[in-house]
Amino acid sequence: MLATIIIELSLAIYTLVRYKLNPKKRLVLAILLLLATFQLAEYSVCGRFNLNAEAWSRVGFVAITMLPPLGIHLIKVIAGKSAKLLLLVAYLSALVWIVAFTFSSNVFAGQVCAGNYVIFRLTSTANLGYFIYYYSWLFISIFLALHWSRNTKKQTSRALMLLVLGYLVFLVPTTVTNSLYPNSGRGIPSIMCGFAVFYAIILVFGVMPLSLDKRKA
Repeated sequence: MLATIIIELSLAIYTLVRYKLNPKKRLVLAILLLLATFQLAEYSVCGRFNLNAEAWSRVGFVAITMLPPLGIHLIKVIAGKSAKLLLLVAYLSALVWIVAFTFSSNVFAGQVCAGNYVIFRLTSTANLGYFIYYYSWLFISIFLALHWSRNTKKQTSRALMLLVLGYLVFLVPTTVTNSLYPNSGRGIPSIMCGFAVFYAIILVFGVMPLSLDKRKA
């Protein structure tokens, strides 16, 4: 967890220094910092900082709840498409969950530090609803990236296809892990965000060079 935090923060600093500020860069920085925040929350659930585990769980889930709409937003900006209604729905759905994770006492049922990952126990209703929220937006993101990669200039198409690869590098291993070890199901957010460090690397060293202008020396 600590190594992942360092990697993601280093990628954010590299992005900040390397590229000119524009909407794409802001979105990439937000994604990297939110991924690092979730890892910090996991690290802290295991007792590293003086806040209770439930408080850190709330911080972590607020962070990752913003990732799906930010991902769709980044795809839209890179593709140069207009999808205002879709983005509005994505951000509003995220806001609903953020309010629930911040204020509700009926969302979390416990947390367990399992060594390799943290098991966040959500109540059964919250768990099902959040699973639908998260995976629906992830698959919509993949569909949009694939759809918009057609009939566009080669560089933009490559950037969008790399974003699809970025999604797959954390979705596929998480799905395989859960299939082989069904008991890991409650650790899906932790496992997914662990693999998402590879998404962050693809984002910084694959997508951004095709999408952002470097700072002049």
